[in-house]
Amino acid sequence: MKYSLFIGRFQPLHAGHVALIRKVLNEGRPVLVALRDTIRSDANPYSLGERTAQFYREFLPELQHGQLRLMTIPDIEEVCHGRKVGWGIREIRLDEATEAISATAIRAEQ
Repeated sequence: MKYSLFIGRFQPLHAGHVALIRKVLNEGRPVLVALRDTIRSDANPYSLGERTAQFYREFLPELQHGQLRLMTIPDIEEVCHGRKVGWGIREIRLDEATEAISATAIRAEQ
């Protein structure tokens, strides 16, 4: 099975992330979320376990039915590819209000 991949910190998982992931799931595509294993800091206050739990609270049916998978990856700096890799890169645009959601602002309010 082929997946659509989202790589992120999800610090925290918020409505913008959820909308992006649901948009792809609603297209009938399975999704793989790669959670970056970040060092805790002001910009990364949530542990890997806390972020995983956020996904389970939001996407439990999708996780149980295999439509969504989670994996942990090291804290990457860039994504590189060569030519003819057999996959594409797609930017998903959402409505202006959803695009304006900021995890930085959410963390500042907490």
